[in-house]
Amino acid sequence: MTDPRRPVRLGVLGTGAVNQIVHMPILTGRPDVEVVAVSDADVPKAKAIAARFGVKRVVSDQQLLEGDLVDGVVISTPSHLHEEQAMAALRAGKHVLVERPLALTARGVDRLLKTARKAGRVLMAGMSHRYRPDAAALASFVAGGELGQVYQVRGSWLNRKLHLNRPTWRQNKALSGGGALMDLGVPALDLCLYMIGYPPIKRVSAVLARGAYEVEDAALVMATTAKGLVITVEVSWSFFGNEDRQFFRVMGSEGSGSLPPLQVFKQLGGRPLDATPQQSLPRAAENPYHAAYRKELDLYIRAIAGERGVPLPQEQYALMKVIAAAYRSAAKGREVDV
Repeated sequence: MTDPRRPVRLGVLGTGAVNQIVHMPILTGRPDVEVVAVSDADVPKAKAIAARFGVKRVVSDQQLLEGDLVDGVVISTPSHLHEEQAMAALRAGKHVLVERPLALTARGVDRLLKTARKAGRVLMAGMSHRYRPDAAALASFVAGGELGQVYQVRGSWLNRKLHLNRPTWRQNKALSGGGALMDLGVPALDLCLYMIGYPPIKRVSAVLARGAYEVEDAALVMATTAKGLVITVEVSWSFFGNEDRQFFRVMGSEGSGSLPPLQVFKQLGGRPLDATPQQSLPRAAENPYHAAYRKELDLYIRAIAGERGVPLPQEQYALMKVIAAAYRSAAKGREVDV
């Protein structure tokens, strides 16, 4: 718990797109937060971003993670750095929010969970999609049993094909851990599993499609629970369309729901009834993407301040086991056990 008489002091590692679009605008706009410093391997870029948002200090990763400048850190660096940086911060007594994935492996997640538990510090995985207003509404229908026995869940995240002048760290397997499956499949699968309470997965089958680089451009994953519930996820970096597309559907014995847009139908007298709830309007000009990040960051800040309890993200261990099984399945060309 921090001193309630002063703002929560945060440091931000990484000045990529997610930092510029949501982290910095939201955090620097809160009166109860002081963004003390920014760190990035690209120092000129870090200085430019810090100046844009009125942050006075640009420091090294080590100063931010291990020094006494901040109460907590927000990590949005390349994926291969997540575990190492989060570990250093936790060991130094700092609270941590890490953009997805929490670590590249289930063992890495387990190491972070043990360290956070021992340190008694907040550890959050950046799964902002859970906090979308439409996703939260649909989750309440599923949790309340209003759709009956859920038997199928589908998630789809398709990003438009973009021309790259040169590959980034995302196209480097050692730095990213994988391609579209690691980048888009992690949050898509997380939403599917989160929506149905993270049941244990028994078997996984996956197919990957590779393009010009060493990591996959697209992936299709089918995961099955011991009770026969089926989760399918399709992701791609090579979608041809006018905009990126995300889609989620849950099917139950008494109803179904999908988003976006949020639609819920329930059976009544043998007929489907539109049970879609009214959604409250977000802040002026704020889309669901920003609204979700605002809620996630608010939860993190309030947890640091001692106003809210946040459980450790233990489900991320199960998630990364499924992701690893998907890569094994694709390599072997057959279904595998988790």
